[in-house]
This record gives sequence, structure tokens and C-alpha cells, in this order.
Amino acid sequence: MGDISVLFVCLGNICRSPMAEAVFAHVVKQRQLEGRISKIDSAGTASWHVGNSPDSRSASTCKKHGVPVNHRARQVAKSDFNQFDHILCMDESNLSDLRSIQPKGSKAVVELFGSYDPEGELIIEDPYYGGKDGFEHNFKQVTRASEGFLSALKLI
Repeated sequence: MGDISVLFVCLGNICRSPMAEAVFAHVVKQRQLEGRISKIDSAGTASWHVGNSPDSRSASTCKKHGVPVNHRARQVAKSDFNQFDHILCMDESNLSDLRSIQPKGSKAVVELFGSYDPEGELIIEDPYYGGKDGFEHNFKQVTRASEGFLSALKLI
């Protein structure tokens, strides 16, 4: 199968996608699949938070579960569509935005990360305006979807 590269995308790249990036990297490490996954990153469709650290609630939720977070927000670039094999986004708005800027003939498969959730929870809702419970819920979702994605790739 070779090396696989994955980009996680949400709106601002401070809540959901850096959490998905961190959790996926953690699961990959736990499953000893670092040799199969060549690159893991995250980005946002909007530029509002470029250069910022993840939302403190997102980072603290990850840390509570023993998942390290080390990311600075960035915006999706057209080059990402050829640098990554998979671009996994959090909701329908992200999906629409990504498809509208995806260059024709680019290699990336763009889809909803939640489509890999074995519990069928398709949308990973933005927890930004809510309380910590939303971040905890997102953590559970991205953990399930990470396992589901690796399973779909036939790596586990």
C-alpha cells in the first residue's frame, strides 16, 4: 500500500481538526503504524486563526486522555490536494468548501471523517461556542473514526 498521508480539516483549525490530527497520530503510534502513515496534519478552511495554538479546551481534552497536541493553525492550500492522499473534514460545510477549491485532477480523496465512525455519527459538530462536553464528545468521535479509517485502509 505504501505511505499514506492524511490532512484533517475544520473551519478554523483550532478545535476539531487539531484534535483529530492529535488523536489519529496517537492511534497510529499505539498501533505501531508509523511506517505506513507518512504524514499527518490539519488545517482550516478559514484563515481567522492562522498561527494560533489549538483552543485550550481542545488541547486539555486531549491531554486528559494522554494525547499530546502540538500544532499551529494554518489554512488549507491548493497544494494540499496533491500533497495528501486523504483530506478528512468534519462537516458538510467543510466538505463543500474543500470541493470548491480542489484542483481538477488532484490526488486527494476528500470526505467526511465521520463517515468512518463505526457508530455512524457522520458530522463532527463544532464545539467552539459550547462547553467542555462538546470537546469530550468530539474526542470520542474522532477516536472511533480514527480506528474506523485505519480499518477501512486495512491497516488494522
